[in-house]
Amino acid sequence: MFRTAQAPMKLTELKNLPRETRDTLFLLAVIGWIVMPQVAHLPVWCSVLTACVLLWRGWIALKGRSLPSRWWLLGLLLVTLAATFLSHRTLLGREAGVTLLVVLLALKTLELRARRDALVIFFLGFFAMLTSFFQSQSLLTAASMLLALLGLLTALINAHRPVGQPGLRESAMLASKMALLGAPIMLVLFMLFPRFAPLWGMPGDDLVGRSGLSGTMKVGSIAQLVLDDRVAMRVRFEGKPPPQSSLYFRGPVLSRFDGAEWTAIDRQFGATPLPGPGDLKVSGSPVRYETTLEPGSRYWLLTLDATPQAPDLPATRRVRMTADLQWMSIGPIADLLRYRAESYPEFAYGVTSPEGGPRRDLDEYLRLPPQFNPRTLELAEQLRSQVADQDAESIVQAALQRLRTGGYRYTLEPGVTGRDSADEFWFDTKVGFCEHIASAFVILMRGAGVPARVVTGFQGGEMNSVDGYWTVRNADAHAWAEVWLTDRGWVRIDPTASVAPARIGELQRLRAPDGVVAGALSAFSPTLLAQLRANWEAINNRWNQWVLNYTQSRQLDLLRSLGFDNPSWQDLGKVLVGLLVLSALAGAGWAMWERAQHDPWQRLLAQARRRLKEAGVSTPPQAPPREMARLVQASSGLSDPLKAELTEWLLALERVRYAPASEHSPQQLSKLRIQFKQIAWPRPA
Repeated sequence: MFRTAQAPMKLTELKNLPRETRDTLFLLAVIGWIVMPQVAHLPVWCSVLTACVLLWRGWIALKGRSLPSRWWLLGLLLVTLAATFLSHRTLLGREAGVTLLVVLLALKTLELRARRDALVIFFLGFFAMLTSFFQSQSLLTAASMLLALLGLLTALINAHRPVGQPGLRESAMLASKMALLGAPIMLVLFMLFPRFAPLWGMPGDDLVGRSGLSGTMKVGSIAQLVLDDRVAMRVRFEGKPPPQSSLYFRGPVLSRFDGAEWTAIDRQFGATPLPGPGDLKVSGSPVRYETTLEPGSRYWLLTLDATPQAPDLPATRRVRMTADLQWMSIGPIADLLRYRAESYPEFAYGVTSPEGGPRRDLDEYLRLPPQFNPRTLELAEQLRSQVADQDAESIVQAALQRLRTGGYRYTLEPGVTGRDSADEFWFDTKVGFCEHIASAFVILMRGAGVPARVVTGFQGGEMNSVDGYWTVRNADAHAWAEVWLTDRGWVRIDPTASVAPARIGELQRLRAPDGVVAGALSAFSPTLLAQLRANWEAINNRWNQWVLNYTQSRQLDLLRSLGFDNPSWQDLGKVLVGLLVLSALAGAGWAMWERAQHDPWQRLLAQARRRLKEAGVSTPPQAPPREMARLVQASSGLSDPLKAELTEWLLALERVRYAPASEHSPQQLSKLRIQFKQIAWPRPA
């Protein structure tokens, strides 16, 4: 029956396997499917050990060998506990718990001896399936776990069919039917079960960095930047969107430099959060938009400059504006977050001090670490001396002119720089990506006496032609500068635009290189890959909007559409209970209707059997009408006329069932039902 490794087993041979072997192999395949999405997030030893245990159990099933002794299991369990503790420094917590769960699920298959053991594996499998959503809640993960759910239900149904060798296809069809029958209840619970704040949060370089947004910026330590094409957020504008070149989504503002790393000034939220700027003045027409921000365990909300009013957020989320014009969440953003905002591209900010007078608090934006970047400081003095009246705006323009005409290039492979990163950029390599350029520019400005700081965030994006949303990716992460000018306040200056204008506008944006499949599709049809990608991201966006971001506020909006004036979570509970009661009544009605559809002949025969028992004539459950008529004739407790009437009725009932159709009409059973009600049954003693 079994074949060598050189000749794989065919599907027809799998069907001929013993029932226990076939069911075990199917269950092992389902467990492997459940574990597979988590391999990238598990320790290497965990994935290797789990794979070895599952393969070992499959070999035992195929060869018909006995299961290992409990000493083997105990030894593997001790190894698992020790390795988990060494990997996570604890046996508690989410990561350690998932690691233990995956290995224990695999080890449990080594003691799969009875249905009780199988049920334990099923329940562990359902729980392991849910842990996949700790790492990702994407549409692909949901589809994968739906297949896992159907697989576990199929194995569960198969385990409750001990007789014969039922086909897996038949069990799978029954599992699918069960899932479809439960889908309406699941949908009702999803829509109306009151949603509260999450009980836990989702957590969240070396010489190779990955594009994205961070709270710090270490300059010169990354030799190569790998573009991360994952989605950071999606934006939908009301009306005509602004030009792509003006889409600057503000993130962390970095003002402190130690010679190697830029960090934000310590303005952490505490008991008394720092208030927002009081001299922000906006004008012109606002830009209204809705942002769906991907989770990242960060604190900042990304908005266009400038956003004077707090974004419209769920009731459970609180935010504050910092003095750097940045909106920050009180707690980390660990889940998908959707918010509406209103920004004014025309604004003035930072002209006056927080106390209302002229700015005299700019020293922190002029500080530079001593003995760093001496050539850049010398260049700053030259620019300052060449500009009449040492005008700050003229110094800025002179530096930008140097970037435009000095042979500087924008690249993702700048190489590792030394201690004086700005010196190497301005005089030696003349290459870098936006972080290098922004950092070198701000250092030059501070050396020339112009207050400046680095602002990080996202710039640009691309519009999805399918659903109209702008998709902003981690590859769109950007760094620019802000300089302080008299009578104008803080002004955005993007030095990268002087080096590589195509990076900022609509002409050309850097993207991660295509893979093998994507490259083949691009070669076949240049527009096919873009269209497939747009459609897939539109589907993902719908999943994010209608499933992952279905918040309590949207639940209450649903109740308002149903006629509730001022809905609350208590109203949600009432509607939910009402629908569940209606569902229960509908289920009871369906059961009664289905019962009524059962064989009416069998039902009438069962009624006759019950009445005979009440009259003192016991008949076996399997007795046909003719046998029941014989027992009636032999009974001593019935009168002769009643015996004759019952015998004639039972034999007529038998003819309706077994006589040829030509010898009776379909209405005969109805007549017998009426006659049965007219029989003068004796009263029970």
